[in-house]
Amino acid sequence: MPSYVVELQQRFTSATGVDPELRPATKPQFGHFQTNVALRLAKTEGKPPREVAQRIADTVDVADLCEPLEIAGPGFINIRLTEQTLASGVTDLLADPRLQVPLAEPGETVVIDYSSPNVAKQMHVGHLRTTIIGDSFNRVLTALGHRVIPQNHIGDWGTQFGTLVEQILEEGLDVGGLTLPEADALYKRASAHFKTDEEFATRARKRVVALQSGDARTREIWEQLITISLVGFNEAYARLGVKLTDADLAGESSYNDDLATVVEECESSGVAVIDDGALCVFTEGFSAPLIIRKSDGGYGYATTDLAAIRRRVNELDADRIIYVTDARQGGHFAQVFAAAKQVGYLPDTVNAEHVGYGMVLGTDGKPFKTRDGTAASLESLLDAAEEKAARPIALAAIKYADLSNGLGKDYVFDLDRMVQTTGNTGPYLQYAHARICQVLRKAEADGIAGGDKVLELPHPTEQTLALLLSRYGDTVVEVGDTLQPHRLCTYLYDVAVAVARFYDDCPVLRSDGTLRESRLALITAARDVLAAGLDLLGIEAPDRM
Repeated sequence: MPSYVVELQQRFTSATGVDPELRPATKPQFGHFQTNVALRLAKTEGKPPREVAQRIADTVDVADLCEPLEIAGPGFINIRLTEQTLASGVTDLLADPRLQVPLAEPGETVVIDYSSPNVAKQMHVGHLRTTIIGDSFNRVLTALGHRVIPQNHIGDWGTQFGTLVEQILEEGLDVGGLTLPEADALYKRASAHFKTDEEFATRARKRVVALQSGDARTREIWEQLITISLVGFNEAYARLGVKLTDADLAGESSYNDDLATVVEECESSGVAVIDDGALCVFTEGFSAPLIIRKSDGGYGYATTDLAAIRRRVNELDADRIIYVTDARQGGHFAQVFAAAKQVGYLPDTVNAEHVGYGMVLGTDGKPFKTRDGTAASLESLLDAAEEKAARPIALAAIKYADLSNGLGKDYVFDLDRMVQTTGNTGPYLQYAHARICQVLRKAEADGIAGGDKVLELPHPTEQTLALLLSRYGDTVVEVGDTLQPHRLCTYLYDVAVAVARFYDDCPVLRSDGTLRESRLALITAARDVLAAGLDLLGIEAPDRM
């Protein structure tokens, strides 16, 4: 929040005794900010709102920050900042817009569960959203001063590994020499074999028991499958430019030793009861119970998810836990959270949130598929994007298209539209940044000194841009609170549009003296805000395009 807004709020509060709840003006003719404090006070005082508004305008001392206050409509107070006040806000940004983001006090420990691909399978189009969204949350919450702990809950345990290991042994494969695509093909062969050969299926089931019992040969192959998978995963993460590393791994297998304890604690507390042979937690508002131990004694996803919450609260000291998965899993996580509260794993002081995302659709409006009708791999999707544009631009196109929509909505993966440098796209924001860099290079080449502060803002268009830039910190805070990155996308697009209008109305290099210095400083601040905001979206801000 700009220092002048903080000062305005304090002075209005001091004069009225209540928070003025300043809001950006809805139209330029209403000034820069508005407050309805007079209407609220009029109800308690039993006086006409305009009379109360006039009293406030006569009492509050803001002459050094604003033009004379205006009373509008039934009793709104319009606030128009002085040119000098707006200029000071931009000068503050010039130090570094990252420093204008108000840090949380105290910062929280935030655990974010995202990406979570399956071992021995290539990441597909569904992993695109969870990985991009989770990475943006990581960046935003870190910028706000929180301690962020990513958790990549990879699928590295379960019955499918008995099938995989048995297929490997039958084919006599050297697992260490496989690539992830080859392991994916092996997975498909093993699954088909399991369905069509009962003898093989029986051996695969026994192999699961061997894995769970710690059989050396089975474990060795299983570990090799994980190793080759991580190579493929890390290649994808590097290509996407996301922050996940092996240090963030917390796969299903890592909770295996905790499952029996979870079951015992749920049962001994009375939260879990036997129902039709299975151990279940009945949660209010759900038609079916949460099964934490199957009738055959096995454990399911719910048991692992409870173990994960238990560890994240007790060992990672989480204050906030965020799960980024397909929106269709919302009901599952709501029930897991309810069960975790019942057993005491999720205290009221810890906030657990599921952020569900919609599907990626093709231009035909159906779930995105390859030409042969199968689910598109992440690699093939990125290849297609890079055929349209250079990697930084292709990634900007993909990430912005994903994040600029409401997360719960499906969106159409239309590369021809997404890579455009016009309209509301990632490449357009990159172009806006690169264009500013070009102007600043030209100024340097011509020997024109760049301004390190804004001295004057006589034109309404540059005032509009200055006011918009000062809202960067508040926008980042809003995204951290709401987990809605499309709000940051909208803000950055508004900045880019405002810069384009500024170029039309306010010559920069053709200006003189302090006006030219001010305008150079203004676009420098705009460049820095665009770069910082794009970085929080995981998008590169190029100097040239």
